[in-house]
Amino acid sequence: MLREIVVESDISWYYLCKVGQHRDKEIYHLNRERKDMILTAEICFKYETHCHTSPVSKCAKASVEETVHFYKSIGYDGIFVTNHFLDGNINLASVNLPYRDQIDYYFADYEEAAALGEKIGLKVFPGVELSYKGTDFLIYGLDKEWYKANPDILRMTKTEELQYMMEMGAFIIQAHPYREAHYIDHIRLFPRSVHAVEIINSNQAAEANVMAALYARQYGLMITCGSDNHWAGDVFHHLQKKGLDPTIAGMCSETPIQNVQDYINMVKEGQMRPFLQDAEGNVFEIGTDLQCDADADVGIH
Repeated sequence: MLREIVVESDISWYYLCKVGQHRDKEIYHLNRERKDMILTAEICFKYETHCHTSPVSKCAKASVEETVHFYKSIGYDGIFVTNHFLDGNINLASVNLPYRDQIDYYFADYEEAAALGEKIGLKVFPGVELSYKGTDFLIYGLDKEWYKANPDILRMTKTEELQYMMEMGAFIIQAHPYREAHYIDHIRLFPRSVHAVEIINSNQAAEANVMAALYARQYGLMITCGSDNHWAGDVFHHLQKKGLDPTIAGMCSETPIQNVQDYINMVKEGQMRPFLQDAEGNVFEIGTDLQCDADADVGIH
């Protein structure tokens, strides 16, 4: 079975080839060539690396319950709740609280999601999305107690904050680095202050994702993908309404992750692979040749 991606590149065309099944869903690989594609039976465990919930993220339109049940319903094995931090688009209800209470408020959505996920069989992990004038960073590996013990991060420059977090063991990803919006006056890159780049963000136009892949490739940074889902089950409708490809993105692995450190280690070791999933549940795994090929469009159209 072969399906063409309608994408032109200065160098080559890319094609989708069915390579197996995952829980009754077809898995595809992106390949350069039409011929000699080998069908394999791969099983993957799927994870959302970037999503927002209400009420903590002011911009989120879906509750914790809606988000957790949505990802369980479409066959995901786990999610990272990455709400906007105190420096970003957090709900104003937390603004006048003492710092430690703000941190409690911030992690409340994650804790609710983790409790619900345990009941229904979906792993839920904590993450943080930091912001600087519309430039965002996904932080993994630091827990609530660490943030409570480090109020000084809010007084640091963003570079100082990121470097300090890295020293403390955080894994840092620059999210949607080429995002454009009315509130972003220019694009800012932090290649010396991050470990990885989010090369596919479902909420971004294809050209922004292509540039993100180029950025990662040129600086030798690791890659991740995520949906940046603010709408839970309404995500496909909202992406289509925005004129974007209605697919969500994430990372998959051949073995399940049990905690945040597992995820960090497996990304570093190349054991987590990007994928896309459409509204029908079809899973499109992105081949490693595409991950580092910045001359090709990294979306499916």
